[in-house]
Amino acid sequence: MISIMDVYQLLPKTNCKKCGFPTCMAFAVELLGKRKAIEDCTPLVEEPKYEKKLAGLRELMAPLLSTEATETGMVIHPERCYGCGNCVVACPVNVASDPKGTAIGRGPVSGKAILMVEDGVVKCVNVDQCRRFGPEKVLCNACIVTCPSKAIEFI
Repeated sequence: MISIMDVYQLLPKTNCKKCGFPTCMAFAVELLGKRKAIEDCTPLVEEPKYEKKLAGLRELMAPLLSTEATETGMVIHPERCYGCGNCVVACPVNVASDPKGTAIGRGPVSGKAILMVEDGVVKCVNVDQCRRFGPEKVLCNACIVTCPSKAIEFI
């Protein structure tokens, strides 16, 4: 998970206000919240001395800016997943809606499961059921903790 400090460390830290914020820390918060773009930091983009920081920030922010991230911030890396199903079994919502483990191929699916293994790779099929979704978010991470290949992350 990307932290505000990770983003801040890659900014120029000049507090020049060219981005519209009084400090680089404030800009980092907005950048992480996807309310500002990396290009809004003029010194970072235009000054050659920040070239390495710019490259590092783009690499750090790439998963967050990808279209693969769900509304909950979940990103599944299919190249790392080998379909063990640990995340499916560990998900508290899946357990409540599917106590017999049908989402991992043991019978008909209820339609409320968040994660399912399809073609040997886990897929997010019902993101709106996730505890991280909606107005009363719960920062659950059961799927991440149980994944041996680190194929799931929240950004």
